Amino acid sequence: MGDGGIPGYARRCRFWCRDVGRAKYGSPVDPAARWSAADRGKAHFIYSTNYLVDLDNAVIVDVEPTAPIRQAENKAARDMIERTRDRFGLYPERLVGDTGYGSAEILGWLVYVQGIEPYIPVFDKSRRKDDTFSWSDFTYDVEEDAYRCPADHWLRQYRRPFTVPRDAVDEDGMRRYRASKEHCTTCPLKPRCTPREPTRKIMRSVNEGARDMARDIAKTDAYVDAMRARKKVEMLFAHLKRILKLDRLRLRGPNGARDEFLLAATAQNLRKLAKLVPNPS
Repeated sequence: MGDGGIPGYARRCRFWCRDVGRAKYGSPVDPAARWSAADRGKAHFIYSTNYLVDLDNAVIVDVEPTAPIRQAENKAARDMIERTRDRFGLYPERLVGDTGYGSAEILGWLVYVQGIEPYIPVFDKSRRKDDTFSWSDFTYDVEEDAYRCPADHWLRQYRRPFTVPRDAVDEDGMRRYRASKEHCTTCPLKPRCTPREPTRKIMRSVNEGARDMARDIAKTDAYVDAMRARKKVEMLFAHLKRILKLDRLRLRGPNGARDEFLLAATAQNLRKLAKLVPNPS
């Protein structure tokens, strides 16, 4: 998997949003293009092209243009995998990608729905910067369905049984595990655990099992080889911009971007095919 930002052919226009009171940018010739400086350079109105690549042969299997945001790229990954399965009958055993595809939602979809092994770095921002205990310092017990803190106390969702079972998952797909106030108040580790709150709370995604699977895969030698094979995908994007000179789109709108990206990917595959065909003697 991969994505590359291509500037759209659009003139910059600045307008003000009165109800918000801050400057925003919009393109008068291609409103679907997204104002972005994703390449950490000069900002442009751009589209992103997403490739689904056969890593063994470095062949582009599918293409999907999106806005240069992570949510759109994750949706494109789902669409390309399902479309490739329906059109060509291809069922990948593993998916290699960067951290942009390492959210809990996409990992859960890959593991639980598609049965694909995620060779993807987990998108995780749970590490605290104030020298207090982070999420990784708490141990999850599957049988107890609870976390054990560094002071050897339990963090549970509920501390009493209910006649009618409650759904412990919120609208964001998260479960909350809380420590007992009695334990936290007298705990000697409280200054390093929860100095500003009366009790410690841990959030756990319903897709945490898929995230754990991705973390376990990241410790294997096969993962190292997969990350090395990702260079083939990055080379395709470099070839797209440097060799094919696709640094600006000529057609407007998402459909125009899709047509140009499909033609460019076709040209890349044909160049590879030409190298595989032996020269006539």
